[in-house]
Amino acid sequence: MSVMSGVLYVVATPIGNLADISDRAIAILGKVDLIAAEDTRHSRRLLQHYHISGPCVAYHDHNEAQTVDRLIATLGEGRSIALISDAGTPSISDPGYRLTRAAHEAGISVVPVAGPCALVAALSASGLATDRFCFEGFLDARASARRRRLEALVEEPRTMVFYASPHRILEALADLRAAFGDDRRACIARELSKRFETIRTAPLGELHAWMLADADQQRGEFVLCVEGRAEA
Repeated sequence: MSVMSGVLYVVATPIGNLADISDRAIAILGKVDLIAAEDTRHSRRLLQHYHISGPCVAYHDHNEAQTVDRLIATLGEGRSIALISDAGTPSISDPGYRLTRAAHEAGISVVPVAGPCALVAALSASGLATDRFCFEGFLDARASARRRRLEALVEEPRTMVFYASPHRILEALADLRAAFGDDRRACIARELSKRFETIRTAPLGELHAWMLADADQQRGEFVLCVEGRAEA
């Protein structure tokens, strides 16, 4: 597979299981001039697994402002760059969109290399409606802001998808119950594609009680899918 010069490749990587990567992604990561990774130490495990030894540079939320111009200059010199995040598809609740926007503004080609995405994986297995949905990303860490956001979504008819960390999963479920009621169907998708993957769909009240009763289920990374409001 050839890699074009002066191109930014947006490469999806596994969200857990290292086997969930395409042959195309492996080939591109092995041939680009530079890999821009959210956390080079984290990504090195994946790259070493597939015997990829090309140069890496850190690109994350805290250095975007300083790094974007340098990466655009590198692309402008005719070198190719692959952008990857710690897991899944770059720019989806991960760093990346500022770089892709700058590339478009500079007239540089941006090529997506499709693959894993936690929100799509969870939604596809949830049993909730998928014809229309909205992605809300991570809920605010501040309780007041989180509750205001959920209150604004009370009338939302589409399936809603949220990300949640283990530190706030119980608070998130409690606030979802308060906003949408105990009977609203939802899905908890935990540790997707990993050893302790759990996917459970039930009314919010039941899901919250189940989570409270089992500390093991409170660990890991979560995707929460919530059924939209039924239209009259």
